[in-house]
Amino acid sequence: MAAVLAGSAKFTFWGRSLTFARRVTVHRHYGPPCVVSAQRNSSSSSKMTVDLDSGTGIAVIRFHSPPVNSLSLDFLTEFASNMEKLELDKGCRGVVLTSALPKIFSAGLDITEMYGKSPEHCREFWKAVQEMWLKLYGSSMVTMAAINGSSPAGGCLMALSCDYRIMADNPRYSIGLNETQLGIVAPFWFKETMVNTVGHRVTELSLQLGLMYIAPDALKSGLVDQLVAEEMVVTTAMETLAKWFAVPDHARQITKSMMRKPTVDKLLSSREVDINNFVTFITKDSIQKSLKMYMESLRKKKA
Repeated sequence: MAAVLAGSAKFTFWGRSLTFARRVTVHRHYGPPCVVSAQRNSSSSSKMTVDLDSGTGIAVIRFHSPPVNSLSLDFLTEFASNMEKLELDKGCRGVVLTSALPKIFSAGLDITEMYGKSPEHCREFWKAVQEMWLKLYGSSMVTMAAINGSSPAGGCLMALSCDYRIMADNPRYSIGLNETQLGIVAPFWFKETMVNTVGHRVTELSLQLGLMYIAPDALKSGLVDQLVAEEMVVTTAMETLAKWFAVPDHARQITKSMMRKPTVDKLLSSREVDINNFVTFITKDSIQKSLKMYMESLRKKKA
């Protein structure tokens, strides 16, 4: 296999044909994507900014969806579209994910997309969640999470799906898959993403108890790889990317594929079953009541 790759700069990686080419210095900004479904009225306002410097090969995606960067259907659709554009852009080798909002990376899945919605809407929403994960976890680019705020549930999943996580050294910030606290069960691909990162025992305790780890404990558990001063999170991520770029792309990408492809393939082979399971679960009266109670508790906190 190595001999074949040595003679060609083009190969297939997780179903994508990639070609390595010389890069020129160009700064590009990606705007909002086109609406994926004609049956849905997408918000015209962008949920994030994407800035690519082809001189360094680094793109920075900054989430900006007030108040807490919730993963709404619009957010997920825009994110997947931007990741696809960057994947196809020969000027991009790595992506940094971070937040433009203070104190929060992402609060996770938007509960309003799951509460009081039709089965059809829940189906579309969960398919978008799957697509976000597939684009990120299965990316051939180097991906880094610059976690400059708290990151529960789906926000934690996004961070775990990256190759490397750098978090602000602030004990007020926490990260974890806390779905059980809301009466929700994390699906198998959430679980396996965490197992692949921190191991089985830490994952079992974390998921059953819905644990949130403050920054120092997140480092100890392996949920994040590095803690730095808050103002240095993005800069450190970009500096760290440069070290990863020192490894030949094809060797790193094939190695990443060996590590992650089994988990990706498991979801790809059962996407429809996973969607059906989610819709059946989330539309149960008991689960809808749990979501209602949680939303009411959030309103009381705001008041």
